Amino acid sequence: MGITYVKLDVGHPQRPNGFQRLEFLVDTGAVYTIMPERVLKQLGIRPIDQERFRLANGRTIARAVGEARFRYHGKTRISPVVFGRKHDKVLLGVMTLGALGLEVDPRTRTLKPSELLLLFFGLRG
Repeated sequence: MGITYVKLDVGHPQRPNGFQRLEFLVDTGAVYTIMPERVLKQLGIRPIDQERFRLANGRTIARAVGEARFRYHGKTRISPVVFGRKHDKVLLGVMTLGALGLEVDPRTRTLKPSELLLLFFGLRG
C-alpha cells in the first residue's frame, strides 16, 4: 500500500488552544497513537495509565498512556496516546483515525473521511 505521512495538530484534552503540529507516520496496523514523551509533557499532558505492548520480536514492554486532543482539517477529537521513548516512531494509530472519522485511501496514500456506521435495532423504516 505504501507509506503515508500526515501533519496533525495536537493539544491538551482540556485546553482548546495551544496546539502543536507534528508529522505522523500513519500505521493502520497500530491501535494506539505514539508521540514523544517530551512533546506530551510540553503540552501539559500527563500519563493516566500504563499498557503492555508486544513487539514484533515477541518482547513485551510497558508504556505510559494519556489522552490528547487531535485536530485535522477543522475536526477535533480526543484519543489515547502512548508516551513514546527516544527511539519510538511518531505513529498515528487506528483509534485516533477512527475518532477523527478518517481512513487511508490506498490509491492516493492520503487521509479521507470514512463512512461512519451506526446500527440501530428495533427501529422501523
